[in-house]
Parts: sequence; C-alpha cells; structure tokens
Amino acid sequence: MEIILAKSAGFCFGVKRAVNMAFRAAENSEHICSLGPLIHSPQLVQRLEGKGIRVQDSVEKIVDETVIIRSHGITRNEELALERKGLSVVDATCPFVKKAQQYAALLGEEGYSVVIVGEQEHPEVQGIISYAAGSETWVVANPEEARTIPPHKKLGLVAQTTQSFDNFSEIVQELLENSKELRIFNTICDATAVRQEEARQIAGCVDLMVVIGGHNSANTTRLARISSEIQPRTFHIETTEEIIPSWLDDVETVGVTAGASTPEWIIRDVVDRLAAGAK
Repeated sequence: MEIILAKSAGFCFGVKRAVNMAFRAAENSEHICSLGPLIHSPQLVQRLEGKGIRVQDSVEKIVDETVIIRSHGITRNEELALERKGLSVVDATCPFVKKAQQYAALLGEEGYSVVIVGEQEHPEVQGIISYAAGSETWVVANPEEARTIPPHKKLGLVAQTTQSFDNFSEIVQELLENSKELRIFNTICDATAVRQEEARQIAGCVDLMVVIGGHNSANTTRLARISSEIQPRTFHIETTEEIIPSWLDDVETVGVTAGASTPEWIIRDVVDRLAAGAK
C-alpha cells in the first residue's frame, strides 16, 4: 500500500512560533499559564501542562503569573485587562492574525462597516471583531449569509486566516452587489491556501484520505471537508487510536494531511500505523 503524505502537513509558521515561545517561557518562569489553549491540539496542550503551563479561561482568574497569549489571539478587552493587572505577557499571537486585527481596526477607524469571513464563535474571529469595536460588524460563514447583509455605502472585508479562498471570493462577489464601496483585505494565510490546494490534489488520486488534527481545529475540519468533496472516503482523526483497520480493506493508496496545529510526532505515529496495515 502506498502512502502519500502532504509536504505541508503539520505546524504552520504561526503555530511553530507560538509553541517555541511557550517552551522558552516555561524555562524562565515558575508561574505561567496560557489564556485559552495555546493551539488547537489537545495532545500538545497536555505536553505544555507537563512543563507547568496551565490553561486559564479568563483574565480574572490569573494572579501573579506570566501569561502566554495563544496563537489565535485574544480580544482587545482581554489585552487591556492584562495591562491593568500589570501581568508579564508573552504574546504568541500569529503575526497573520495580528494583521487581520489591525486591518479590522483600520476599517472601523475609516468609517467602514466591517464584514468578517469566518466562524462566529472561533477565538480568532472574536478577537478580530473586538478590534472593529464601535463599527457595525457582521460575521458570515458563506455567500448565503453574506446575502443577508443590507445595502451599505462603505463595507470593509477581512477573513479568518484559515478560511478557504474560494469561499472568500464568492462572498466578495455577493458584497460587490450590495455596496457602493467595498474595501477588501485578503487576510487568509498563504500557508492555508497551499495546504488546502495540496489536500485537493492528493484527495484526487488516492483510495482513502486521512486528515489529522484536533476535532476542535477549524483549519483541520476545513481540510477534511475539502478532501471529502473529492474523496468521500475521508476520515478526520486526532490520533492513531481512532483508525479503524477495515478502512484499509482493498485500499492501494492512502493520502495523509494534517492541520496547522498537528504535532509532527502524531503525524509520524499515524503514518507508521497505516504502513503497518493499522494493526
């Protein structure tokens, strides 16, 4: 059986940067936490806990600790609350997420109503919304939702960094028909587009597709959705324990990719398990 592993599988630049910053910070501080999970990988978060990095879900619960800001970023109000408490902060926000936040703030300052392409409850999107504070804002996940936005003179558009470019483009077309002026910042990370295109190519030439990553990971879920549209036999798993040996019955080629928060050791374990026939 042939296994085709995506070259782009695993940590993206922003996640790798955040993880390295967290491990370095843990070496220099006895009392340390992250505000929310650092990345969407339960297994990696567990390893960080082993280094003493606890996960806190609110600023109010943090007392006299070094605080790591997760790769998805936090809201502007949370940043201000950390400043007021005078806590030591390690900002591991992905630079691409920072850029989306800055563009949202710019659009708001210049009088645009702000549209964010993404998932309403995702922490990255919540952070972007907070930077457009004072402006009329919408979060839309697809072109159908974009059609519900009433006509505007000035609309500004940004995206959650892991969004599909095709979806983003379709929403742009919808908004063009609904605004006198549309200002667009394409804040989708280049690595996301590369990862998604590679998943499409691999899914089109294999008998089975395995996508590895946290079930709470938006970008991994999107990879699984893209792959399944091409290869219906697509399975989204977190670890080797979820592999069912019967998946490999009569399978000659398996494609493997992984989300941007998936550690290399998990990818390696899955590939080894598949190579062994999932026994």
